[in-house]
Amino acid sequence: MNLSAFRTLQAVLVHGNFTAAGVVVGCTPSAVSIQIKQLEQYFGRPLFNRSTRAVVATPFAKEVGAAASSFIERIESLRARPSMAVEGKLRFGVMTSMQSELLPLALGVLREKHPALEIKVPPLNDPGELLAALRSGQIDVGLLARPESGGSTRLGWYDLLRQPYVMLAPTNASELDAGELLERYGWISYEPGIAGGRVAARTARALVPGISPILELRSIDAIVSMVAAGIGVAILPKPRNRLLAAYNVQVLGLGRTAPSRQISLAWRHSDGENRKITALCEAFEEIKSEAA
Repeated sequence: MNLSAFRTLQAVLVHGNFTAAGVVVGCTPSAVSIQIKQLEQYFGRPLFNRSTRAVVATPFAKEVGAAASSFIERIESLRARPSMAVEGKLRFGVMTSMQSELLPLALGVLREKHPALEIKVPPLNDPGELLAALRSGQIDVGLLARPESGGSTRLGWYDLLRQPYVMLAPTNASELDAGELLERYGWISYEPGIAGGRVAARTARALVPGISPILELRSIDAIVSMVAAGIGVAILPKPRNRLLAAYNVQVLGLGRTAPSRQISLAWRHSDGENRKITALCEAFEEIKSEAA
């Protein structure tokens, strides 16, 4: 029996209904119901009285919850022991821009703290592609831009940083507003085939209706290089400070209504107790301020 089912039972006992428990454990109410039914089948007896509109715990459910609480607490204390090595292979899908932005810093931390942990990064880079691979079990965890709708509740999410969209322009560009810069220097588009590129394209066309790009690129590093060379201007998620400093470009804000994207780690709920994923989250938490 999966340990997460006992956590779900605890949440229902504390919060009194499946909906509130689902919010706490990150599941839909129907998923909570399925886990409770699995526990009832496992023990061979009901855990809740469903004869009324309210969900009422049986005395046996409270007994199981108390035993689970003690067990989980003990497991967590064992998991926290520094002597327990984090080792094995972790399949980690990373979106293109984060492969040069956050990944190197996090891998440095992981190599120092968990040298026996082997990270495999498959050739996947589009957020939609990563989510599909995650759901199908091709990868264990993904680093991606969280969907604008908030992302699937069937996945665990760990938000790292929020990137505002900005305009990049050559340092010798005239002091014009964003729309005038697009018209004068030309628009280098962040590839509109991916979610982040579609947001950038909507923003550019809100400034200059009907504008067409002079160039489309998926790599943020390549776009920064093109802007620095005077090829055009671009709208994209704000790149890391080290990259901007290396290429000497202007960074122009797009105002209070500028869009942004949330960069997050995601994994399947069934892997929520995976110590390798926990180690990965801790590494990214340690470096995220440096990457801002």
